[in-house]
Order: sequence, then structure tokens, then C-alpha cells
Amino acid sequence: MPDPSLAREVGRWYSVAQRDLPWRRPGTSPWAVLVSEIMLQQTPVARVTGPWAAWLERWPTPVALAADSPGEAVRMWGRLGYPRRALRLHACATAVVQRYDGQLPRTVDELLTLPGVGDYTARAVAAFAYRQRVPVVDTNVRRVVARLVEGRADAVVRRSDLGLVEELLPTDPVEAATASVALMELGALVCTARAPRCSSCPVQHRCAWATAGYPQLEAPVKRPQPFAGTDRQVRGRLMAVLRDAPSAVTAAALAAAWDEPVQRARALDGLVADGLVDPLPDGTYALPS
Repeated sequence: MPDPSLAREVGRWYSVAQRDLPWRRPGTSPWAVLVSEIMLQQTPVARVTGPWAAWLERWPTPVALAADSPGEAVRMWGRLGYPRRALRLHACATAVVQRYDGQLPRTVDELLTLPGVGDYTARAVAAFAYRQRVPVVDTNVRRVVARLVEGRADAVVRRSDLGLVEELLPTDPVEAATASVALMELGALVCTARAPRCSSCPVQHRCAWATAGYPQLEAPVKRPQPFAGTDRQVRGRLMAVLRDAPSAVTAAALAAAWDEPVQRARALDGLVADGLVDPLPDGTYALPS
């Protein structure tokens, strides 16, 4: 049976070891927390802090973003990667204005009605912005719980993890919210995937994985796909041309960004299909209006 005192112990460690991340500071709005969660998807913290601050300086509220164009959101997204996230944030802001009078909703169920907000993001906002007792499970939390409680190496996130993590949380909502972010921080800084710092772990004495002799994953870890030469790289090159241009660009300008025509055409078609690029009647291309 999971023991809530474990999460409290991790919470005490977090109170002195946590990183000073701007979206965790007191007074951060729920909208700012949501923006951070969307930006942090598949993106390291170090790459997010600057763009997050710039985004919120320009659009401090959902109302401000919804009043601007989707293309400006894509332009402002810059080189964070996966620019469809910018479109989802814009659609989310528009929905908040239309359905919730410009105020980000508080409950997981309401947050899930917003475009681009999945189960993890809804729970993260409910816990981190609204300080609710809501289990939040990402790969870091999954890895910590798998090792500490189940005594095995990390595995893929499962729906059943929510119940397991919820049993670990203190009953007080504010303490539970702190425990949620503390478990995540422990996985990010100490209980890491490739080189866990077990000697620095505040709860190593309670770790079932250590007691079991640190068993390894049964399935091999997949290596990340190389970036150079992929369609993702081509898409990034084309998007850079469009973001940097004050108006629509010609096909020749896009061709100068990547000279292999078949791959360039495939990447461009994908960008159009994703709603990131508008082909105009005169043969030029622009960010969505």
C-alpha cells in the first residue's frame, strides 16, 4: 500500500532543492502555468524560460492572445520546435474567451474541453496553478513511482498510474500539489532515466528498486531519431523563412532554404495540412491569418 509519508518526505527535499523556475513562483497566473506546460512538451527547460517570458509579456492573458492572429502565435513561437503547439495555444485562448469569459477554468473536466489540453496538461494546471489534490503523471513521476514503490525500472506511463500516485498524495490539497511537483522534480534532477544519482536521493532508504538490486528494463531503450536531414529539419528551415519575413514569401525563397525539391515539397505539404502555412492565390505562402 502506498504511503503518503513518502511524498511528504520528497516534499521536504523539494523545499530546499527545487529549481528556481519562473512559472513556479508565487503570483504566477494559471494562464502562465498553462503556457509553460505547453512549451515544456518535448522541450528542455533551458530552451523554454526565455520564450515563455517573451510570450507572456506580449500576451499576458488568453484575451490578449485570442485578439491576435494564429500566424503571430506561430511567429512568436520561434525555434521552440513542434510549432503546432502555438496554434493549439491560440485555439485554447479563443475557446477560453468564448466559453469561460476569458478566465482559465479550474477543474480537470473543464480544462479538458479546451483545444490542445490533454489529460496530463489539465491535471498539471489543476495541481500547479490551482493547488488541487490531483495526481499528475509524466515520465519523471512514472519513473520515480516505478522505482520507489514498485521496485522496477521505469516504464511507459499507464492510466493505472493515476490511482497509484493519488494514493501517495497527502490529503491536504496544498500539500498534495507540492508533493506532485516534488515527485516530478525528483525524477528530473535525481531519479533520472540514464544516470540516477541514488546517493543523493532523499528517500533512497525507502526505495524498493534499490532493495531489489536495481533491476534494469526488460525492453531495450529506443534511441532518439537523428535530426539532420529529416523532414523535421526541412520543416524547421521553411518555417524560419516564413517567421522572419514581414509578409508572404515566394516559392523561390522557400527553395533557397532547402534545395532538394521532393523532400521540400513533402515538408511544405505537411505544413499546409497542419494549418501552419497558408498557400495564397498568387502562388506565395504566409503564416496563417
